[in-house]
Amino acid sequence: MQSPAARIAHLAASAPACLAAERRRHRRVEITLLGRIMRATKQEYPAKLIDISVGGAAMMSAAAVEIGERIVAYFDHLGGIEGSVVRTFDGGFAMTISASRHKREKLAAQLTWLINRDALPASLGRRHERYTPESCTAALRIDAETLAEARVRDVSVSGALLETEARPALGSEVMLGKLRCRVVRHHAKGIAVEFKDVQGSESLRRHFGRGHA
Repeated sequence: MQSPAARIAHLAASAPACLAAERRRHRRVEITLLGRIMRATKQEYPAKLIDISVGGAAMMSAAAVEIGERIVAYFDHLGGIEGSVVRTFDGGFAMTISASRHKREKLAAQLTWLINRDALPASLGRRHERYTPESCTAALRIDAETLAEARVRDVSVSGALLETEARPALGSEVMLGKLRCRVVRHHAKGIAVEFKDVQGSESLRRHFGRGHA
């Protein structure tokens, strides 16, 4: 039977291997996204994501966070993540991601899309990602006082092409149904919008119904 001292020595020796196994369990991807973090004190700071997995993330930020501190972060295309600081380094920190199984699956889909978006030619990415809802009109809220109707011509995990008489300014934020969007283009019959959060296929069907490629 091992003595207490021997057990402590064994645990200390095996700790690095355990930590390495935990890191391998969730594959990290290097990706740069801009966003913001909110500390436990409710103070907000700009942040830049540098790598992420479904279990954790590392980012650059001027915030002087503390180990164990609870952090809420928001990044374009990913939406919100939250967790605790596990490591600090010069100019930034790493945090765990606390999420339900559903949230982790959605995050994995978002990361896969972001990786493939950069790896595939734009025309190929569009051909596989976009589909046309069979019949879909949606409320387009431009501001607190302006509501317009829009017909969804086609949609992808990252955005939608709309037919509408409304012409909100490029770069402005609008709501398409319950989805937050940013106006990225005007065209002859309407506008194109980019979703604030990348959507999974189930989410698209829930918001826009089924369709065809």
